[in-house]
Amino acid sequence: MEIYTTIAECRAARARLTGTLGFVPTMGYLHAGHLALVRRAKAECAHVAVSIFVNPTQFGPHEDLERYPRDLPRDLALLENEGVDLVFAPSVAEMYPPGYSTYVEVGDVSEPLEGAHRPGHFRGVATVVCKLFNIVQADRAYFGQKDAQQTVVIRRMVRDLNIPTSIVVVPTVRDADGLALSSRNVYLTPEERAAAPVLYRALTAARERYAAGERDAEALRRVMRAVIATEPLARSDYVSVADAETLREIEGPIETGALLSLAVRFGSTRLIDNLPLEPPEAPSPPRQAG
Repeated sequence: MEIYTTIAECRAARARLTGTLGFVPTMGYLHAGHLALVRRAKAECAHVAVSIFVNPTQFGPHEDLERYPRDLPRDLALLENEGVDLVFAPSVAEMYPPGYSTYVEVGDVSEPLEGAHRPGHFRGVATVVCKLFNIVQADRAYFGQKDAQQTVVIRRMVRDLNIPTSIVVVPTVRDADGLALSSRNVYLTPEERAAAPVLYRALTAARERYAAGERDAEALRRVMRAVIATEPLARSDYVSVADAETLREIEGPIETGALLSLAVRFGSTRLIDNLPLEPPEAPSPPRQAG
């Protein structure tokens, strides 16, 4: 496994690779969810590259940039064990040199949900991912479903800017109690960790109601709010039933599928999760007599 910290070195290493390249962008402190992305990339591509970079431009002024968990030696050992070919671990100065002033903004899909609660977050995400795609020149890039809005934003950016990298979304990896794996889970106290699976319980309760025939979006939001309200340590930022492509809230009946999503705080820790809803099945046409 080769490890590079400069853009020039990474580009030179990429040029030496032949065959398809799969790319997994991360902020490090890797867990089984990240490794699932690596394994999917390894199964589908001749080579795999991973970036490790805690991107300051996607953090707000009162968010957790300084305390975001970091352990580069551990991350590198995990990636080497997975057979990764190339790791790009640049410094902040390498990615954002003095005088840096260019940013990528993706309208519409970056505005609701996380965009409304974390102003500027997706500008930072889109900018760093665009830069990484330009540096790594991967054929495919792999992202987790847990960050559903991020995947929608990145797909829109790739489409609009004609970036020749295919986006592959991999299902969320969860602990046995349903909690989606996240680097931020380490912030939770034991009591908060015991409470955190309420996110998945809320989502699955709404999904089960939908499977039973409920199509009113507000009714599903009420289901999720009611489940979250059973957990005293949980404070909701938002509960959403939105169009899976535009991410705008659905008012009235769900006709073409939807994305259930929520953001919940436990003390100072903020967790997100989601579940997609498949479009309702069309009723079978009546059988012709005769």
